[in-house]
Amino acid sequence: MPSARKKTAVKKKPSKKKIAAKKKAAAKRKAAAEKRRALAAKMREDLKATREALRAAKAAAREEVKLTREAAKAEIAVLKEQLAAALKRERALMKLGEQKARMMLAAGERWEKKQLSKIQRMVKKKRRKARA
Repeated sequence: MPSARKKTAVKKKPSKKKIAAKKKAAAKRKAAAEKRRALAAKMREDLKATREALRAAKAAAREEVKLTREAAKAEIAVLKEQLAAALKRERALMKLGEQKARMMLAAGERWEKKQLSKIQRMVKKKRRKARA
């Protein structure tokens, strides 16, 4: 009769090669994890620096736009003043031109009347001479 003993599974001790391989793999995983953490930290720092640079650039651009706008407003004001002065000069010249035209017309009419009266006098004198 066979013995009534149960067979128990005997655990074998892992070999030294397997233990060394596991330790080596764990060390590689640990090193890789550290490299990932370091890379992530560096990327966070780079991102933070980039954000700060963008904020500074945005503020500088905003200030530049503000200064440009103020300069444009000042230039517009100067141009408006120049336009007003030019329009005023133009109105004065138009008024002067119209006044000159009226004076020339009046002088022409006076000359015409004078000439007409001379002709009429000459015609009247000839008629008187003809009758006599």
